[in-house]
Amino acid sequence: MEHIQVGQNVPNFILFASNGKEVSLHDFKGKKVVIYFYPKDMTPGCTTESCDFRDYNSQFKNLHTEVIGISPDDLKSHEEFIAKYELPFLLLSDTEHQIAELFDVWKLRNKDGKEFMGVERATFLIDEEGKLVKEWRKVNVEGHVQEVLDAVKNI
Repeated sequence: MEHIQVGQNVPNFILFASNGKEVSLHDFKGKKVVIYFYPKDMTPGCTTESCDFRDYNSQFKNLHTEVIGISPDDLKSHEEFIAKYELPFLLLSDTEHQIAELFDVWKLRNKDGKEFMGVERATFLIDEEGKLVKEWRKVNVEGHVQEVLDAVKNI
């Protein structure tokens, strides 16, 4: 599978969302889209990142930008995560990691000496025409959302 690169149009994809519906990337045509990939619901780093996006969500909305989180978790896990932390945006379930592979974030990871395949934290900014205009890989959560917001303001 070929991975999407900055400057390319992002192919349409469809995943089930936390609202129980299928969501297509094309549903957001005409708006900027921030997609953040994260490893797992309810874990410390993922919770901090998701809550940061929650806290900045109105600023993204004011810039005609939709925030979407994607992880390999199932819809039930996403629903619990949203309810516990009052997340105001959709979380998409990529249980087969097809979209994670498209964005080249499905990687061999190592935790506590154990190797496994999983999502590497990354964020992608897509413009109103569906083109990938910026990416952040191997994201450090602290200060990240402000950096993404600044980038949105400059496109």
